[in-house]
Amino acid sequence: MSSRSAVLAIINPLSGTTSVAQKALLQDAFMRRAEALDYAPEAIFTTHPGHATELAADAVKRGVNRVLAIGGDGTINETAQALRRSATALGIVPIGSGNGLARHLGVPLAPLKAIERALTGRPVVIDSGEINEHPFFCTAGLGFEAYVAHAFARQPIRGLPTYVRTAFNAFMGYKPSVFLLDGQEQKLFSLTFANAGQFGNNAWMAPTANIADGRLEQCEIRPFPTQAAGMLTWRLFNKTLNQSSYWRGKSVTKATVEADGPILIHADGEPLTLAAGQVNVRVLPGSLLVLL
Repeated sequence: MSSRSAVLAIINPLSGTTSVAQKALLQDAFMRRAEALDYAPEAIFTTHPGHATELAADAVKRGVNRVLAIGGDGTINETAQALRRSATALGIVPIGSGNGLARHLGVPLAPLKAIERALTGRPVVIDSGEINEHPFFCTAGLGFEAYVAHAFARQPIRGLPTYVRTAFNAFMGYKPSVFLLDGQEQKLFSLTFANAGQFGNNAWMAPTANIADGRLEQCEIRPFPTQAAGMLTWRLFNKTLNQSSYWRGKSVTKATVEADGPILIHADGEPLTLAAGQVNVRVLPGSLLVLL
């Protein structure tokens, strides 16, 4: 009977812009390095949506201490869902389009360095959130960002250039929505609930967000004239969006948002649609271990 500690790598063959062959090389690198560190390693490629959650849940049941998610924000979300409130820690190997959680936590963006961090790092406790019971670890939201998430999901090619083009095209036809928020009717361009500070690609919606303070940052962007879009975009990537007069934010532990019709929402960039018009958001303090 082996006394070696088990470690599992969950690899999404479709994540980001790297080829399946490149991901197979990462699999080999993971197996070799884990063996060298005296782990009992296992690596599995996902085959369908939700597969990473199934694999991670099984790992928790088997008492695996470390589970690496090799993929984009969606793969990391799926894996982390099953690890919440368990003793199994998440290792992040970011190879997606945005890599928001990895960037916020300072995880290396070079996959081999990220694998090393996940295999040798220590577990650190962070918060997570839920939007209508859909877990999120980076950001969730409504309005423009959800509109873009839905449009981006339909694109055949991923990556930052595609996202920028999709967002620009969406902006040209987008109309701000009216929400009932905190008991008041408000017309908003977007509404973000941020556990981590950014969407990904260093687009900082909540520059002061603390991922382990037991709170979410509720960030509102009020409707703005078209000529202000360039400056707001600059501020988004310059980590100064909270200094704009069109941005308003506060720390919350829960929130309820209502609208008359169907609502588009996203959780960590994954598009979701609500048929009825109520969104409930809450934080789950200290609910996930991440290897850093």
